[in-house]
Amino acid sequence: MIDLYSMTREELVAFTLGMGESKFRAGQLALWLRSGTPIDEMSNLSLAFRQKLKETVTDTLPKVEEKLVSRIDGTIKYLFRLYDGECIESVFMRYEHGNTLCISSQVGCRMGCRFCASTLAGRVRNLLPSELLGQIIAAERDTGERVSNVVMMGIGEPLDNYDNVIRFLELVGSPDNLNIGYRHISLSTCGVVPGILKLAEEKYPITLSISLHATTDETRSAIMPVNNKWGIDELLQACVTYYKATGRRISFEYTLIAGRNDSIEEAKALATLLKNAFRDTGAPIHVNLIRVNAVKETGMKEGTQDSANRFADTLNRLGVVATVRRRLGSDVNAACGQLRRSRAKTE
Repeated sequence: MIDLYSMTREELVAFTLGMGESKFRAGQLALWLRSGTPIDEMSNLSLAFRQKLKETVTDTLPKVEEKLVSRIDGTIKYLFRLYDGECIESVFMRYEHGNTLCISSQVGCRMGCRFCASTLAGRVRNLLPSELLGQIIAAERDTGERVSNVVMMGIGEPLDNYDNVIRFLELVGSPDNLNIGYRHISLSTCGVVPGILKLAEEKYPITLSISLHATTDETRSAIMPVNNKWGIDELLQACVTYYKATGRRISFEYTLIAGRNDSIEEAKALATLLKNAFRDTGAPIHVNLIRVNAVKETGMKEGTQDSANRFADTLNRLGVVATVRRRLGSDVNAACGQLRRSRAKTE
């Protein structure tokens, strides 16, 4: 299939020339693609060219299958239908500093984190670069608002779809495409160490977010099977390498699970762990605390806001900057994986 949304500007030029069109048509086509415009509505392209496009390209732009809007804060949760019938989720969040879209990187996930709804049915397939980019385009088209920040924290493990994610980064930051600054993009990984080291070599100035969630290998392996392959020490060494290569702050995500990892003793252990790992690097450390979402299949329980605040206060007192993530879209289950799973059960 010919997937226009996954093409760079140079590839679009080669494509249009190969279709017997002038070079400037590539620029016109790129503008239409940036806005997610259907081929029939690309009004400054000839009817003949539009017909050839319809006969030769595949529309990989995600389509809005379901849309839930929070009555609390206006957060929008999208269930997108892909060209092959599979579904993914994205979440559109409004902040004072701009709009953020949380995007998915795979259909399902094979990482097996015990607290996550996205991984319950395993991985179906990787998303194409166009499907990664297309979540942003589709959200902008639906809301009429620009997305200025992107977090790759939705369904899937981005570094388990490495090549397509790198092509997406090339496209999303290009002035010929969506032109979103790399410093406004965050990539979250459960700890795929070879992927972190490769990403460091790419030197994209994006923010790396590490799903840590525990301070010992025993505890982490019990809730995150990836830790059986790459333990905490190896993971933190890779993070140091990433910081030295990019100069970008690393954010550590820590999901608080009641009775499992949310005690004050765990907070003290986390501060010691991170300070020791980044000693003498000068790297700023940030811990993003997340109260676990209660998903029936996982059996894990959410702690109180007070207990989360105490955990954060302990870290901050010990010199590790920590914040409790503000929960947006709580009335629409904005955490990824639940809407897709519900739809799959229905179908």
